[in-house]
Amino acid sequence: MKAGTYLDKCSAEHRLCLSSLLIFVFSVLPTNGQIDTTAKKTVNPADTSRQEPKSRKDANNKVQQDQKPPERYLSLFEEEDLLKVSLRFDVVKFLKKAERDQSVDGFLTLHFSETDELERKVTLKYRGQSRFERCKYPPTRITFKKPLYEVSDSGRIKNLKLVNQCQQGSSYGDYVIREYLVYKLYNVLTDTSFRARLISLDIIDSENKRKTITQYGILLEPESLLEERLDLVEVKTKNLSQSHMFPAMIDRLAIFNYMVSNWDWSVPGQHNVSVFTSVNPTLGGVGIPVPFDFDLTGVVNAEYAIPPPDLGIETNRDRIFYGICRTEEVYRRELLAFREKKEELYSVITEFPHLGRAEKRDIITFMDQFFDRLEKPRSVEGLIDYLLENCKGSR
Repeated sequence: MKAGTYLDKCSAEHRLCLSSLLIFVFSVLPTNGQIDTTAKKTVNPADTSRQEPKSRKDANNKVQQDQKPPERYLSLFEEEDLLKVSLRFDVVKFLKKAERDQSVDGFLTLHFSETDELERKVTLKYRGQSRFERCKYPPTRITFKKPLYEVSDSGRIKNLKLVNQCQQGSSYGDYVIREYLVYKLYNVLTDTSFRARLISLDIIDSENKRKTITQYGILLEPESLLEERLDLVEVKTKNLSQSHMFPAMIDRLAIFNYMVSNWDWSVPGQHNVSVFTSVNPTLGGVGIPVPFDFDLTGVVNAEYAIPPPDLGIETNRDRIFYGICRTEEVYRRELLAFREKKEELYSVITEFPHLGRAEKRDIITFMDQFFDRLEKPRSVEGLIDYLLENCKGSR
């Protein structure tokens, strides 16, 4: 019976009504004397005003899934020890190079120890131009189906550039190791540079048509990690010149490429140079060049590194300057900065464990040709005169 019905009948017999009303009230109260607020409410299915739309539920679920922490963080570019990596894919199909934009699926495994490894599904595509044409094993871009995460930057790694041996053989393995050293040398001069990781790479044919091949390789820091690490954003346009670059950075890069004898680079077209700019609005609008792919340098000294005839040099160890024109004072300041870094640069070479004594001596002897010109004022002035005579205007 409802309380309202009791109240209507109470006008005639007050005492009997009052006692009946008290009996009713206590009958509907819980035994503990408190109102139960945990009872479930009945919801009318036709009333959708309080129901969350299915599309919103799906979106919220997706956000929660995306925000789940990764299974582990890696230190691909913080560590310097040789990392063992295996790639399993259709090797025969990939090496046919039937089409330039061809891709194959496979599996990449990072072997951190005998009992610790991480496997990912990947897609492999060719990259580069000259090595694609002349190398049996062309450089590769690896795209992950499920991203990796780098611990130092907490950044997602969606793809990696892989530099592998052009051909089989110990000499081609040395070329890869020497190219890795060039990355490490540039790291000494500036943090605004790609980090690299030397790897021992097992190439496994998923179709069992070829024996497993083991060779050296290099994993390069993705542009996205560099952006995260240095608060930069990549500039995609190709219509840039050295005059659009931050002066100190392009001058350092040009002299570095002269030091290692690298003629295979250009800011216009971003050939072997990525360009970034700062997210800081006070520094934005100025390009920051970051070089990569050093296989044709004199430090590597690969047998296939033959300069084009129009460069006017005979071998890849004949240095040529590609920098923009500056004043004597600017060149002098930059050259002295290189001289101050000589000991640290040489330490990278002498302390590197994966090259023999003869290979290290060959690189240091080649580097001496540059640094010997920085020891005496007269030779410094002679090098400055050379730079002034061979600079490239607003290139």
